Amino acid sequence: MTNTILVRDVMSKPVTVAKSIPVTEALDKMLDVGIDPLIVLHNDEVVGTISRHKIVEKIGAKHSSEVSPTAIHVSNTIDDDFTFIYDDQEVDVLIPLLQERYKLAVVYDTENRLIGQVNSSDILGKMAPEGDLASVMERAQFIEAGERMVHLRRKMIDEKISRFVVMNDGKMAGIVSETDVAVAVLKFRESVDDRHQEHQVRNILVQDIMTASVKSVEVGTPVSKVIDLMRTKNFSSVPVTENGKVVGIVTRQSLIQAL
Repeated sequence: MTNTILVRDVMSKPVTVAKSIPVTEALDKMLDVGIDPLIVLHNDEVVGTISRHKIVEKIGAKHSSEVSPTAIHVSNTIDDDFTFIYDDQEVDVLIPLLQERYKLAVVYDTENRLIGQVNSSDILGKMAPEGDLASVMERAQFIEAGERMVHLRRKMIDEKISRFVVMNDGKMAGIVSETDVAVAVLKFRESVDDRHQEHQVRNILVQDIMTASVKSVEVGTPVSKVIDLMRTKNFSSVPVTENGKVVGIVTRQSLIQAL
C-alpha cells in the first residue's frame, strides 16, 4: 500500500521543549501548534516526550495541590511513549509501531541528528485506509454534561480514555478531551486559593469545560473527506452520526489502526 514512501516524505519539523521548563509552558506550546505529545530535550538530546495525559495526571494529583502549576516542570512528567527511526527508512516499518504502542516517532539522519518527527497526522497526510467510515471508526465513550470534572479526570486516567462525547437530554452537547481538562485544571489552580481548591474543584462540571461547537460527519461520508477535515481543522477526532444519533467516533489513532 505504501510502495516506496520514505519517512522523510511524511515527517514534519520536530517540536521540542526543554525538560527544565514548567508544564504550563509545554501545554501552551501544545495548544499553539496543535501537537501532542511534544519531544523533550536535555542538552540537545531526546530524553522523552510530554503529553496532555501526563500533564492531566500530574497537575490533578492530590500531592500536587499545594504546588503552583508553574513550579511543576516537564522533567516531572516525562514519558517514553516514542520510538525512533531514520529518515531513509520506509514508512511500512513505522506504521506497525504507531499502531501497537507509540504516538510519536523521532526521526534521525544517518549522523544521528534530530531532523524530524512523525505522528499519525503526518502519516494520514500521505495515505488513507481502505473501506468505509464504519470500518475505521471506534466506539464512542459518553459522559453526561452534568458530571463532575474530577470524576471525568479519574475516568480518563484509570481507563486511558482521551476524549468523551458529552450528552445532555439524550443529545450530543459537545466533546471533552484531555486538553480541556488540562486547561481547566491549570486555570482553576492559578485562580483559586490553595485552601479552597479541594472543595471548589468539585463544583466544576463537564459542561463548564467541554468544547460545545462540535463538527460531526454522517456515517456515509468518504474516509478521505473526513481525513481532509481533520487535517484542515486540526481535529484529533470527529463523531460519526446516523440519523442524528452518535454511532461512533473517528480518531487519528483509529485511522492509523485501519491502515
